[in-house]
Amino acid sequence: MDAVRVALLREVLAGTEWPAAARRFAGSLRSSVVSHGGGLLLVGTEEYEPWHLAAHLVDESAWSGCPELAPTLVRHRVRPGDPAHLAVGLGRIESAGRGATLLMVAPSRPAAGLLERVHDARRAGATVLSLDAGDPELLGLAHETLVVTADAEVDLDTVQHLVSAASGENCLPPAAPRGRPRFRDRLSRLADRLTAPPPARW
Repeated sequence: MDAVRVALLREVLAGTEWPAAARRFAGSLRSSVVSHGGGLLLVGTEEYEPWHLAAHLVDESAWSGCPELAPTLVRHRVRPGDPAHLAVGLGRIESAGRGATLLMVAPSRPAAGLLERVHDARRAGATVLSLDAGDPELLGLAHETLVVTADAEVDLDTVQHLVSAASGENCLPPAAPRGRPRFRDRLSRLADRLTAPPPARW
């Protein structure tokens, strides 16, 4: 989703909790991966793999100059012959430890086996974040959660767009001079202005 569409989405959702909530969650994600530098693991449930979020985070990583945002997609089923970036199984969670960040996307209750692996990773020092529908076990397991219930104004896919876009904001490349806005930030602000409603005339 490009900057203009994200700006439009934020405009539609203005007055709701979601733009600010997504920015807070994205800030936690960004600070964890940048500060700890142990890699970002992205995992869904057996029924739901967060392909879209993985692709958007890769884009944000490139555009923002934050390579730490590029995730490793952890899959429940890996088939022989899958390319390397699609051949990372659940065993990768078991090796996650101090410095690693694990982002779970769970539109439904995760299987007990996955929760056990995530719990073990947390005990080993990994930071756990969760985008989910309000599962109580995940609420107790994750360091940071963003809950999207069935009766929310938005669905989980929409919130993933907001989070991925916000994750690359205010993340300057190492070589960029401090204080100078990046081109993408300027484009986003311009899109916000172009899509804003005209001022009221009295």
